Amino acid sequence: MSSTLIRSSFMNHSRAFCLKRQISTSRVASLEAGPSSSSTSAPKTHYKITLQRSAIALPSRVKATLESLGIHRRLQTVYHEHNPINAGKILRVKELVTVENVSADEVRTKTEQRRERRPSRGFVVKGSKLSQEAL
Repeated sequence: MSSTLIRSSFMNHSRAFCLKRQISTSRVASLEAGPSSSSTSAPKTHYKITLQRSAIALPSRVKATLESLGIHRRLQTVYHEHNPINAGKILRVKELVTVENVSADEVRTKTEQRRERRPSRGFVVKGSKLSQEAL
């Protein structure tokens, strides 16, 4: 009987911790977003899906679901519109991915994502002697 009490108190404690963690992360997100972004933001129309966990050693149906979402590598990010089909696919692999709701203007193509990851050149050309001699 005591093991049942310990188990239930542990479960209640872990639920409370998870709830506190969700509240604190939502507060951080609301602070980062700022006060004016909530009133003037565009409607959230897309899912931003990032694969966090590997699909190695998982059933082929899970791998096929990831492939149908267009995800092939860990930490790869794809964007999909909100619809019941995509929502069902995300629910099948919810343990492996992180999902955010984003507006249409935040959607990035593969090329745009690659360009954003690219580091700066490390220098800036302010002028050239060749252009000064031409004048």
